Amino acid sequence: MKVYHRLMIFSVFILTGLVAKSQVVYVTEWKSDADKIVYVSEYTSEADVVVFRTEWKSDAKPMSGIWYFTEWKSDADLRIYFTEWRSEADLVIAYTDWKSDAVWRKK
Repeated sequence: MKVYHRLMIFSVFILTGLVAKSQVVYVTEWKSDADKIVYVSEYTSEADVVVFRTEWKSDAKPMSGIWYFTEWKSDADLRIYFTEWRSEADLVIAYTDWKSDAVWRKK
């Protein structure tokens, strides 16, 4: 029974760590280094993610559209590459000036 409880506790910690990542974003120069290829649209209605750029790392929330951009690849939860072509993008984003408008629509 002790082994079962330890396994359950360990599983909870692992799952919490995977789900609890914030959206700290690093922009890479290489498409092959990116987790997601991103196209920026002018229109929020077209976007999979409406992004609010925050100045504070602590404001970034998982899958919320509130992104903190870091200069350090090792700090990032998500590495993105910006493309000029919508057809090659994994995500279409649009920027907003309002934190309350940020949303992650694509699962």
